Amino acid sequence: MGKKQGRNKKKSRLMKATNQTNFVRGPHTFVFQRGTVGKNVQQLVLDTRRIMEPFTSTGLRARKKNVLKDFISVAGPLGVSHLLTFSKTQTSVNMRVIRLPKGPTITFRVQQYCLIRDVVSQLKRPNMYASQFQNPPLLVLNNFNKDAMHMKLMATMFQNMFPSINVHTVKLNRIRRCVLLNYDPETNMIDLRHYSIKVVPAGMSRSVKKLLKTKVPNLSRYTDVSEYFTNAGALSESEPEQDGPHNEINLPQSIGSRGNMAAEKSAIRLVEIGPRIQFQLVKIEEGVCSGDIIYHQYVKKSEDEIAAAKLAREKKTSAKERRRNKQKMNVLKKKELKEKHKEKSLEGMQMKNQQEENMDNDESEEVSKAVNVDDEDEDDAEYYRQEVGEEPEQGLFQKRTQLKRKKQHESEGNLKRFKGRKKKNVPGSHRDKRTIGIARPPTHKASFKVKKSRSASKSSRKGRR
Repeated sequence: MGKKQGRNKKKSRLMKATNQTNFVRGPHTFVFQRGTVGKNVQQLVLDTRRIMEPFTSTGLRARKKNVLKDFISVAGPLGVSHLLTFSKTQTSVNMRVIRLPKGPTITFRVQQYCLIRDVVSQLKRPNMYASQFQNPPLLVLNNFNKDAMHMKLMATMFQNMFPSINVHTVKLNRIRRCVLLNYDPETNMIDLRHYSIKVVPAGMSRSVKKLLKTKVPNLSRYTDVSEYFTNAGALSESEPEQDGPHNEINLPQSIGSRGNMAAEKSAIRLVEIGPRIQFQLVKIEEGVCSGDIIYHQYVKKSEDEIAAAKLAREKKTSAKERRRNKQKMNVLKKKELKEKHKEKSLEGMQMKNQQEENMDNDESEEVSKAVNVDDEDEDDAEYYRQEVGEEPEQGLFQKRTQLKRKKQHESEGNLKRFKGRKKKNVPGSHRDKRTIGIARPPTHKASFKVKKSRSASKSSRKGRR
């Protein structure tokens, strides 16, 4: 009988199952570049993948030959819901957010950006560790509460890129990062910031906070522990406290860090880990990079121009559909011709095999007939010996067999000549490679005539007389 599982083991197994289901249900995003971009934009793509972790592919590789259709065809089976692409032109860097499978597509122009390494290098105490990226970040939208259609579309798109949070069931230990999107209505710019969330206990002196850390302070100068807490002047107060009512809360749950207990006051600090991106909306279009333009920041069209553009687009799509149907019909015709050709070739092969079988049968019949004739000749010779009492004359019963054998040999020779006959080379159609460029001397048969002397010719005439 197996060992009974404990309560903690069952709980961990249940947690793994729930995490796996949440991971499958959550929105997934592909982040990649299109076209030729520089090293800085490539690094920006990698840093953006760090923001979208764990619901993205960190090791995704995009080749120059890959087109957008390749990623769309793969996105369905993998459960990918969004595409985030970066491209570079001579004037700017563009960013596109695509909702799969039917759009819409939002295009942004990147005005400024700063990489993770640049942000971390400016921090005195950076707060980055690997376990931060095991859970998705918390999304915060600021100034997106306008009634304009394009603002609602942008807000909905950004919200759907990150998994939703249930306030009643969420665990605070899993919220380790925060993504802030701030819209500036004066400049129409959107600022993206990526922060690490740090929770520290509030209302404690620096000495108590040091004592709560893993390293125990040096108490050799003090006679009692109480002197360590009361003598605050011995500690360094160079860094001012940044906590206050604006970031202090009572925790509804206990957090894994030291000193943060439930129903106790703690301070929430945000440490920026990068990247920083400042971008501006350019246009919103229906479909996946092909459809009617819903909103454009710079180009404004009248209703007639919009209708004409829509008609031209419909004509283009109908012509494309006709070409596609024609190609399908051509492929089907080629398949039918190939099948017919295959059937004809198989019939020809069967006929050839049947003819060869018939020829083999005819040869076997001729051989059997010849054997029967030999047997009859032997019987006739034996009958002659028994009746006459003498040996038959030589060749008396062999004429017929010789004639039969002669005919048989002639037929076999004709058959061999027929099978071994080769096509004659047509002059000029095939030239031997060995004779190209080599002039052969003309071949003439040597003919010698022996002249007879007059005496020899006279003697030959006399002999004839």
